[in-house]
This record gives sequence, structure tokens and C-alpha cells, in this order.
Amino acid sequence: MSPTSHPAEGPAPTPELAARPDEPVTAVLALGANLGDVRETLDHAVAVITVTPDVHDVKASPRAVTAPVGGPPEQPDYLNQVLRIRTSLSPWELLGLAHRLEQDHHRRRSERWGARTLDVDLIAYGELRSDHPDLTLPHPRAAQRAFVLLPWLWLDPAAELAGEPVAQLAERAADAGGVRRAAPRRARLLGAPGQAGRDAT
Repeated sequence: MSPTSHPAEGPAPTPELAARPDEPVTAVLALGANLGDVRETLDHAVAVITVTPDVHDVKASPRAVTAPVGGPPEQPDYLNQVLRIRTSLSPWELLGLAHRLEQDHHRRRSERWGARTLDVDLIAYGELRSDHPDLTLPHPRAAQRAFVLLPWLWLDPAAELAGEPVAQLAERAADAGGVRRAAPRRARLLGAPGQAGRDAT
């Protein structure tokens, strides 16, 4: 497989991953980036997901600045965010959307846990469980990753992952000390000359 290819370019490997739900399901996506204009990258990814057909009710967490976990040393910090959506896409179609977003931002898969322009992970898809190596659900490492758990908790304090409260999982996560809320950025409103700017997320 080339550094820019991904398994979701092909057909779904199991009927469960190919099947669209009878009713929209709640899914959780985790986004992260530490190369380039990371705020702009996440803004673009959220915007694309929001207007994707069969994706509705997109809720975005506050963003988190997080120290890299694993991978080569001396990487820059990440900006991370969690999205909760309702979707009628199949799990495989949603994975394909995630990987196309990564490709749009020139993600390369040449180094595990290396720096990246954009990482989009499917964390949970309703109550579906999958052990397939190309799409394991829930995400096999999400329960130990504070950079996923804390933004998700900020978005939804009652969230659960595989039947366990995300709040409890976050308390146990070894990397929790390396996660902090990103400061809101300043954005200047267009309008009358001299109009003051205000904080924007």
C-alpha cells in the first residue's frame, strides 16, 4: 500500500461494515493535526463533514492542545477535536470520508505515530463492534487516549465508550497531564471602521 492510499478505497470487508443503518446512528470522530496551519485544517475538516450528505447534527468539542504520544521525538504539539454526528452512512463509507479528508490534506502513512497534517479516526459507530483490522470498533486505543477522551468529555459529560463512562476513562488515561484546552483565537469582525475584534473558537 502506498503512503497516501487507505483500505477504505476498496469494498467493505464485512457485511456489517458495508450496511447502512435503517435509522441514523450516532458516531464519534476524532481529529488531530500538528503540521501546517492546524486551526485552518480542522476548520476545513469540520466544514466538509458538516455538509456531507447523510451526515447531520454535527457537534464539535472545544479543541485541545496535546503533547504527542509515541512516535518520533521532538514533534510539535497537536491540536485535537472530537465530533459527534448523526449519520446514515455505513461505517465503511464514514471511514472512507475520514480518509479522503486526510488525503485532501496530504496525509502520508509512512511512519506510525509520526507528525501529520491531519488524522481522522472513527472512534465509535452506534453500538457496533467490529474486530476487522481495517476498521476496529470501538477504536481499539481510544479508551486510553486522553487527547480523545477529554475533548469528548468537554462536548458530552455523559458520554460512554463501550459501556464505560468517558469521564472515568479520562481519569485513568496516562497522557491526561499533556492535554489542555486550546485558547480561543482572536477574529476581527467585518463591519464599520474601528469595530473591535472579539474572541472566536
